[in-house]
Amino acid sequence: MEIVWPATALYFGPAAVLAYRQWGRPQSPRWLRRHRTPPRRPRHADTTIATLHCATHCVIGAIVGTLFVFGFSLEILDKRLWPEFIADYVAAVLVGLAFRYFTQADAAGRRAWAAARRFLRGDLLSVSAFEFALLGWLALMEFSVFHGTLQPSSPVFWLIVQIGLVIGFFAAWPPTLWLIRHGAKAELLDADETEISSS
Repeated sequence: MEIVWPATALYFGPAAVLAYRQWGRPQSPRWLRRHRTPPRRPRHADTTIATLHCATHCVIGAIVGTLFVFGFSLEILDKRLWPEFIADYVAAVLVGLAFRYFTQADAAGRRAWAAARRFLRGDLLSVSAFEFALLGWLALMEFSVFHGTLQPSSPVFWLIVQIGLVIGFFAAWPPTLWLIRHGAKAELLDADETEISSS
């Protein structure tokens, strides 16, 4: 869970710091040793934290996928945007699977399968909503505003990506709330709290 807050700060900036101080820091081992019991969180905090968790997969996936595509000059139909879409989405899914794998308790030799099942059940919908919103925004900027001139070497490119990440977060919020209400995210939230309090 620790990587979620720095990743969130990449696109939400000061708002991520405020959210961490309000909801993340009271779950840290140091805070719990000093105060023992964390304060009660508002109901929307669980949805926000769960959405930020899935968003972290997409943030890392966007960085890795973009650098991979532009580093190898990959193109489809003379456009780098299409392989970037594929690479970003695949990277986000792989990062999500890796997160689930490394936080998954040993499941009698079926750790990889258990991690994949939990990701598909609790994360794939939110990650997909986030990615479609992000990639839709990038396509809009690419074709309507910049006409193929954006490059990762430009700060404007990363500003556009940053805005897209914020849009992706809000797009992922409703499916995350739906997953929480249907019990698909309960394992994630419980696991995060157990992992933090036992560290």
